[in-house]
Amino acid sequence: MPWYNGDYPPSYKNQPEDIREKAVEIANALLKEGIEEGEAIATGLKRARQFFEEKQ
Repeated sequence: MPWYNGDYPPSYKNQPEDIREKAVEIANALLKEGIEEGEAIATGLKRARQFFEEKQ
């Protein structure tokens, strides 16, 4: 199930907004590639955190 317009997985609830938005973007892209929802959620969050760590 893709996430849009402020709708996001519950595990993203307590994440900072910038990380949450990037994680949703990544997870949605993974879903389009056929990755299962649970894996897309976890991978999206992990990659979003890495993205912002590398920007610092």
